[in-house]
Parts: sequence; C-alpha cells; structure tokens
Amino acid sequence: MSYLTREQLEQLGLKEVGANVKISAKASLYNCGRISIGSNVRIDDFCVLSAGEGGIDIGSYVHVAVNCLLVGAAKVTLGDFSGISSRVAIYSSSDDYSGNSLTNPTVPDEYTDRSHGDVTLGRHAIVGAGSVILPGVSIGDGAAVGALSLVTKNCEEFYIYAGNPAKKLKRRATKLLQLEHQFLNASN
Repeated sequence: MSYLTREQLEQLGLKEVGANVKISAKASLYNCGRISIGSNVRIDDFCVLSAGEGGIDIGSYVHVAVNCLLVGAAKVTLGDFSGISSRVAIYSSSDDYSGNSLTNPTVPDEYTDRSHGDVTLGRHAIVGAGSVILPGVSIGDGAAVGALSLVTKNCEEFYIYAGNPAKKLKRRATKLLQLEHQFLNASN
C-alpha cells in the first residue's frame, strides 16, 4: 500500500493532522479543511471521507480499513483506539425514502427532505465488516458491532451488538482499558 508523504498530507489542507498518520494514496478525502486526524492513524485504500458542515474528527490510534465510507452533513467522530473494518459505511445524513420528496444531491434542497445527525464512535469502539451506521447514532466507548450489522440506534458502552437491525447481545470485556494504560505508559 502506498501512503501519502507528510508533505502530501500537509498539502491536503486538513484542519489538523497528527504524527505518524498513514493515508493511502488511493483514498479520497473531500472538504479537507473540515477533517481533523489525530496521531497514529491509518486510512486504507479506496476509503472515502467526505466532510459536511459538521466535519469529521478522527482520534489517535484509529484504523479505517479498506473501502470504508464516512459521509454526511453532520459531524462524524471516531474516538481514540476505535476501528472500522472493511466496507463499513457511516452516514450522518440521509434522504427521505417515503416518496414524499425527491432524493439525491443533484436535486435542489427545496425538493428534498434530508435528515442529519451526528455519528460518534467512542474510545475502543469497533465496527465489523460491511456494517452500516445511520445518522444520529452514538456507539459508546468499548462497544463492538458485529459484521454486516445495520445500526439504527445508540449502542451502550462495552456491549456487543449485531444484526439487522443491530441488537444488544452481551457484555464486552474491559481488559482493553488496562492494556491501553500499559501500552501508553510503555510508549512514554
């Protein structure tokens, strides 16, 4: 995988970019002035990050796997140590599918009915491959979403969710908090 150099990252005009950031040369970033990226972040091939008015904030030690999509007018936040697996789509905006309005971005706003809502993945939240996160959803710290899930409602901290729509399955272990502490202390 070919990553952008530090100079290329700075030329993107990102709002903020930390140290040791690896963004694939095959990723697409739009409205970069609204995208903040912490340190030790990796964004893989064919990802699309399209920041709307709310922007996209990516914490530190975050991985965005191949073919992921982060898009919408409202804010998208990926907390420290969070990760999204391949083909995850995160939407902070959605068209009205009822048939009472027109849809898609080529139509003037007065003929559409879009809804917007911030999407947040907390610290240590993970989302499995092929999952879809809809506008207004908050995935709590340490929550895990299984592959191919449709997340339409908030997910509580340190629980595992899966399905279409995603349902709470069981508690998730919290040992990762001790490991984070050890890791960060060893890094200093």
